[in-house]
Amino acid sequence: MKRGGRSLVSSPPAFSNDAKKLRVSTISNATGLQTEDAETEDDLETSGTDEDDDLTVCGPSTVATSSFTKRVEYKLSKVEADDLSKKKWKYTWEVPAADISNCKWVGTGECFLKDDDLSSNYGLKQKLYKHWLDVYKTSGGNDFHSSKQRWFFSLCNSYRDILHGEKKPFYHKGLEEDSNIMDAYLMHSLNHIFRTRDLVRKNNAKIDKHQMNGKEEILPGDNFLDQGFTRPKILILLPLRSIALRVIERLIQLTPANSKVNVEHIDRFYKDFGSEEVSSDEEEEQSKNAKTKKPSKPSDHQSLFKGDTRDDFMIGIKFTRKTIKLYGDFYSSDIIVASPLELMTKFGKAEKNKDTDYLSSIERENEHVLLYDQVVIIDHADVISLQNWSFLTSVVERLNHIPSKQHGTNVMRIRPWYLDGFARFYRQTIILGYYLNPDMNALFNHHCVNYQGKVKSVREHRGVLPKVLSQVRQIYERFDASSIADVDDARLEYFEKKVFPKIKDSDQGGIMLFASSYFEFVRLRNFLKSQNASFCLLGDYTNQKDISRARVWFFEGKRKIMLYTERIHFYRRYKIRGIRNLIIYSLPERKEFYYEIVNMLEGSDDLACTVLFSQYDKLQLERIVGTATAKRMIKSEKGVFVFC
Repeated sequence: MKRGGRSLVSSPPAFSNDAKKLRVSTISNATGLQTEDAETEDDLETSGTDEDDDLTVCGPSTVATSSFTKRVEYKLSKVEADDLSKKKWKYTWEVPAADISNCKWVGTGECFLKDDDLSSNYGLKQKLYKHWLDVYKTSGGNDFHSSKQRWFFSLCNSYRDILHGEKKPFYHKGLEEDSNIMDAYLMHSLNHIFRTRDLVRKNNAKIDKHQMNGKEEILPGDNFLDQGFTRPKILILLPLRSIALRVIERLIQLTPANSKVNVEHIDRFYKDFGSEEVSSDEEEEQSKNAKTKKPSKPSDHQSLFKGDTRDDFMIGIKFTRKTIKLYGDFYSSDIIVASPLELMTKFGKAEKNKDTDYLSSIERENEHVLLYDQVVIIDHADVISLQNWSFLTSVVERLNHIPSKQHGTNVMRIRPWYLDGFARFYRQTIILGYYLNPDMNALFNHHCVNYQGKVKSVREHRGVLPKVLSQVRQIYERFDASSIADVDDARLEYFEKKVFPKIKDSDQGGIMLFASSYFEFVRLRNFLKSQNASFCLLGDYTNQKDISRARVWFFEGKRKIMLYTERIHFYRRYKIRGIRNLIIYSLPERKEFYYEIVNMLEGSDDLACTVLFSQYDKLQLERIVGTATAKRMIKSEKGVFVFC
């Protein structure tokens, strides 16, 4: 076969040695390879009924320029790739975020956020648009054009990388906002899958017609290069099974009826992920208990940890013409929904067995590299950060590498930018969370290099100090650090020299020492041991028996200091009794944890809270004291600030 006057079996320009080896190894049986959608007749059938279908085999000048079409037709140059690798981003425009107070969107390149044509489908396939509109109206909506979900879909449909760290989650009285954003990225995922499938089907039909007519096997231009190395197009990373249940249920609901005549393995899905359905008897019993007994945990904790809270899951979802197949083979699935923990577990097993894992991974120098070619969505990133953020970083680092083995893909149909090693520059990454932290910023800045640019939310915070109910003197002490790499050592040194001597020389007990990370917890524990201090622990891995004993010892004064972490507070939300003096070694990421813990202080005389911070704690500090105040505290010549 030939393409554009040159043989299809010759190597396209500028791709790596690994890609060349892959191509050579598959040339001999290229004509017998399966294409991306060659598994069933349903997959192969061309959909010609979609009114807005702009995917044809013609050249770029004759097709409508949807965001999808622009993306797949864009040819990134080596110079552009080198510039993107330098990771120098300039945010050149900003627009207010109408749905979030004191918030704005900033972006690179040209501003694309403008009023859409009311007569358009906003970039959606016609059947998806009609179905979404029906779902919206059924739920009581009356202005889809101005809706938050439609607006955020347009943001996703730009195919830019997105960092939204101000998303109010469903468990913090943000059900509507959270659901709107979830609907938007799910519709974007469906749209991307269906458009990709239509492109492959139409090209299949064109090739079949070309061969049936007995013409010379020459194909025009690069229009038939329409696939990646493997079929999966969307990776959705989530922290808990209960959240995965919510997302997948909504994905099924948003799929048009004629595309979900059958949902395979739905019973198995509910068995594995649970169900939020509650019988009328159970609902009545829960209502009675709520009236007679005050909940021991805050409402946000109850809402988040309702249902199956396990963090080990991975499920492949495949769409055929009329069926949604849950638990599809991972190589042949369109969407993978997984937790970072489960992916890393699979990687570990694969590397141990020296075999490829269930996802599109390869073995190169004993390292298994995950292949994802299209869109990666990380939702509830704040919750993931309280599990193990390094797992998420490791997953992202394994994305978009060239494989050494073929996974049933016709290499004659692979897009050049995969073979050139440019797939990471075409990947869209969407990161969504309740707040931003340095890890999220680092991931967005260093691992998201989309050629189409970036958009992120920026917010002016008012702070939460008014929510401190008791009369507590809150003393903020700033310490200096020469760089972000030195901040941990500088914090510990300041604590050792300036704070601990006051504790050691005092007879007062009831001192809680709060640390936001496990790393800090371990350093403080080792230091307190070296000083033979009287302390007890409530850490991330403390067993229940030791927790109960530590709480009693602290309350009864048998231990002078309690070492407590943000992570255990997130999962347990304990009400610690006996706190007389609070030392916040590092500010919590979650702003509500600040006033919850400060409000635990007991007694009426001279209640004090000491907070350590540096210029590198700006994100946490501004959520607690307010953006304007935080800037003054960081830049001020004085280093001690008091709030009452």
